[in-house]
Amino acid sequence: MTDEILNRAREGAPLNKRDAIALLSIGNLSPGFYALLAAANAASRERYRNRGYIFAQIGVNSAPCNGNCRFCSFARDSFSVDAQYEKSAAQVLSEARAVAAEGIDALFLMTTADFDQDEFIRIGQAVRYILPQGVQLIANVGDFNAGYAARLRAAGFSGAYHIVRLREGTDTDISPQTRVATLDAIKSAGLELFYCVEPIGREHTYDEIAEEMLRARDYGVDVMAVMARVGVRGTRYEGAEPISELELTKIAAVARLVTDPKKSMNVHEPRQTPLLAGVNQLYAEYGANPRDTSAQTSQSRGFDTARVRAMLRGAEWEI
Repeated sequence: MTDEILNRAREGAPLNKRDAIALLSIGNLSPGFYALLAAANAASRERYRNRGYIFAQIGVNSAPCNGNCRFCSFARDSFSVDAQYEKSAAQVLSEARAVAAEGIDALFLMTTADFDQDEFIRIGQAVRYILPQGVQLIANVGDFNAGYAARLRAAGFSGAYHIVRLREGTDTDISPQTRVATLDAIKSAGLELFYCVEPIGREHTYDEIAEEMLRARDYGVDVMAVMARVGVRGTRYEGAEPISELELTKIAAVARLVTDPKKSMNVHEPRQTPLLAGVNQLYAEYGANPRDTSAQTSQSRGFDTARVRAMLRGAEWEI
């Protein structure tokens, strides 16, 4: 059955939910696992012409967040980052200049869900002004409406990272409907969509995971990703055993075939094995991030641009 599914994928036929679940159910130590990786790898090498991409993200603030995600270091009820701060526009500009000089394809500005929207627009406009023309500016912020999506585009943002998280409304204080409304706003404004199936834990079913892959495809995803959950200290999932790298690699391969993203496929956090499974893009991170208790993730969990570049080149993606 899986051979037939992979053959249809190679021919460009869209895969349905049952197909996705069947591929996700392939044993990680079986010959079918390697056939899946080969199919996803070939699809990306051809579609993206062997091009690899480096994205970077700057955490603009660190503060307790009313999204209250049970897996997040920013969660209101379990805030665990070692410092709270809000960077000034000048600080963000300085960091953006430095990161852009290292050679990146896109810069993400990330805030907690409660960050002031007008201030974010002001910072984004300033950053867009100093970024090289070929570097995209992407928003990673809380939920917003169509009017704000249009403001983001007018300010120079070309896309937004936004998702319906696994078990949204159960492991978070945000309803799935609110997240979907923001996805609709993103598409209505003509912004590119950056999507991810996350945060994947051992308790999540293949049905749940496949559902988010299909949602991403339905929205015409431009950049797709999968992310394993990190057991952040102080959160509900502290100490929870993560999924294996092979499992994450398999999920990445299936996501690549099911969603067929227009621009690139990512895995988060960066791992080497998924680069054999159609992943051609990785993130460097600066400032705080929701999977780390350090306010400077580049000195902790985060990867810098040099390390990301080396990983992509090691897999013979062309930067």
